[in-house]
Amino acid sequence: MTDIPPRIPHLPRDQWTDDAREVFAFWGEPNAWEEGSKTNVMMVMANHPPLGKVYNIWGKHLLMANSLSTRALELLILRVAWRVNSAYEWHNHVGYALNAGITLEEIGAIRDFPEGGDWAEEDALVLRSVDELIEDGKISDATWDGLGAHFDTRQKMDLVFSIGHYVMTSWALSSFGVGIEGGADPIGFDLKTGSGRTPGKTFKPGETDNWTDTRGY
Repeated sequence: MTDIPPRIPHLPRDQWTDDAREVFAFWGEPNAWEEGSKTNVMMVMANHPPLGKVYNIWGKHLLMANSLSTRALELLILRVAWRVNSAYEWHNHVGYALNAGITLEEIGAIRDFPEGGDWAEEDALVLRSVDELIEDGKISDATWDGLGAHFDTRQKMDLVFSIGHYVMTSWALSSFGVGIEGGADPIGFDLKTGSGRTPGKTFKPGETDNWTDTRGY
């Protein structure tokens, strides 16, 4: 999972303009401005600073300021990762989901939906929305009406855009050849890690003072 041949390499150090540094230092990773980011996707996006900067702003809204609950967001991201075969997003968001109180058993059941898991209606509607958008390009009337019992208009808008964003990001990661960071203990779709350890919680940027310590670079 960590050996994807890169199609777009990390931006070479002699090309680290201030615009490029804004891309890879955006998330507040310690010393990133001076030393670069340890996150592969940021060092790839730094190849195109105008795109990388707006991508970060957009992505930060969806990851950090989303009107959806963290549970709903992580359910949909993991379902997207499974549906579009994004090992990178799956690896990163298993830890975020665990931190949000989603169990390993539930994460496993996300793969098998709709057969797997004993989902509350709200959760099932989120997972079904992912499938319908990927398969049909539209949320069905029945699912949309069902969502209305649990989510307000802003949340439904964030739901659709979040699904689209993570599909788009997964396409980019796969197409650019962005692999899981070399020092990480990769979490497979079978929820087994490279070391055999049980996956643990990870924290999003700025969520704790030591958020980078959990990311396993």
